[in-house]
Order: sequence, then C-alpha cells, then structure tokens
Amino acid sequence: METKKTARIRVRLIAAALALTASAALPGAASAAGYPERPINLIVPFSPGGGTDISARLLAAALGEKFSSSVVVDNRPGAGGQIAADLVARSQPDGYTLLFANSGMLAINPWIYKLHSDPVKAFAPVSLFSDLPFVLVVPASLPAKNVAELVTLTKSQPGKHTFASSGTGGAPHLSGEIFQQATGVDLVHVPYKGGGPAMTDLMAGRVDMLFASVLETMPYVTAGKLRALAVTGATRSPAMPDVPTIDEAGVKNAQSGSWTAVLAPAGTPQAVIDKLSEAIRAVAADPAVKAKLESQGAVAHGSTPKELQDLAASERERYGQIIKSRNIQTN
Repeated sequence: METKKTARIRVRLIAAALALTASAALPGAASAAGYPERPINLIVPFSPGGGTDISARLLAAALGEKFSSSVVVDNRPGAGGQIAADLVARSQPDGYTLLFANSGMLAINPWIYKLHSDPVKAFAPVSLFSDLPFVLVVPASLPAKNVAELVTLTKSQPGKHTFASSGTGGAPHLSGEIFQQATGVDLVHVPYKGGGPAMTDLMAGRVDMLFASVLETMPYVTAGKLRALAVTGATRSPAMPDVPTIDEAGVKNAQSGSWTAVLAPAGTPQAVIDKLSEAIRAVAADPAVKAKLESQGAVAHGSTPKELQDLAASERERYGQIIKSRNIQTN
C-alpha cells in the first residue's frame, strides 16, 4: 500500500519528467541560451567590394565582437541573388547560416523572376540593418540646376531625355519609374550591365540622369563631374547634407532606394531569431557603426522581426504596382 510520503515522491518525479519533456519539446529555448557556440556564416548574394558586401562585413565584424564568436562572410553572387537565397533556404534552421539580403530580393524579384525560393515562405525575418537612399544625379553639362528645372526640361521634350540604370528590374531602375510616375515626365530607360558603365556614360553626357547610391556618386559630385539634385530617402543623407530630399525638391510620393536586412531559414527557433535581432539592433545603434555606414551613404536602421516583415510586405505591394503599371519585364 502506497504511503503519503511515497505518493508525494511519485508526484514530484512525474512533474520533473514532464518538465524535461517540455524542455526537449522547445529546442529553441535551450539552443538560444548558449547561442552561438560555433561560427556563424553570413551569406552575401553579391561580389566582394560592393556596397552590400561592405555593409555585411561591417555587421559581421561587430556581431563577432558582440557574440565573442566568428561571423564569416561568404559571398555567393549570381542569378540575381538566387544562388545565395537557395543556399540559405536549404540550410539547417539553427541560426548558423544567415542571409544578408537587400530590398530587391524581398520586394522586387518576386514580381519579375521565377524564384526557386519563395522569400516569404523560405525565410524568417530577423532584422533590418541599414537604409540606402539613392541620389538623382545629372551630368554637370545638363542645363538643370534642380529637380524643378529638370522636370520642366524633360516635359518640354517628351521621350527625348534618358535615364540610365544598372540593369532592368533593379531598385535604381524602379526609382526612375517612380520618378516618372510622380512627375508625369516621359523618359527613355537605358539599362546597363552594372553601375560602372552607367556612371561612365552619364559623365560623358550620353545619358541624362541616374539614380545611384551615395557611395557611388559622391566622388564624382565632389569633383564637379556630376550634379546631385535630390536624395530619394525620407531624410537628407549625412554624407550629402546640402542635397535636398526628393520631397523637399517638390516631388511627392517618390521616395525610393534600398535597404539591407538579415534573414534566417524558415523554422529557425524563435528564441534564436530574437537573440540575433536584439544583437543586430544593438550593433545598428552603436555610434561607431552608424558613423561608418554614414560615410558609405547608408543609414543604420535595426528592427524587430515583425517590423522587417511588415516593411517587406509593404514594399512588395508598392513595387508590384509599379512593375505592373509600367509593364516592366526582364526578357
């Protein structure tokens, strides 16, 4: 016959067993406590040396210090980012393989490419890292000293003036389409295979305008070869404080640009995602990191996973409308 003391012991043993079972059923909580226990791979979809790669390496170095663990940048360029995206999507969802994506991969590519990995279903949002506004630049020889004069000039000769881009369907191209829609001007799009050739022809006066990053344009603006008319972000760029925003220049509903963010494979434990997100937000708030990003024409901007998810959804809808209304195709 079981005594009261024996019954109490049995109840305690059952409770302990249930607690262990619950703990085993929640691997995220357990894995987050010691995370990271080995190096993290940060997969970058572009070649070394570009703006996205530079930002990724800045984040990797700062995260490595914060976690006292290595964060290794692994460049996997090609196929508009699909090679890198597919690699991360197929990776073990444990927080040790992450994707350093830009807005094009999440908000534009789904509309114009047949993607192997659905950016909504294949990934879990972690955090934003930076905003990258563009600058509207024209050759120094173009007789337009500000946006109002540019609009007047181009409206006077519909279909004559051109805008260059680094390629059809990219964020710089869509910035030009947004500008046309907001101002009512009629421009001819001239796509190039990369920003370098587009910049060369712009300075030579073979094309009339270009939307490009602050980092790309600043040396030529400083040298007087290009004229910066407006930045496309919500606020002025710390690297070009004298250049007005597109809104200040008189063009409403024409903000554009790019941003970078960190994604994890779908199924990554939420506790690990939350720990990563908190760390990235802390890095983005660090004055030294903010200063380095600003020197590259970017603005540090961390976020919660939900904020990133909402932004990506909003941007997908906005760019989808632009792509459909302007009938943008990539062959």
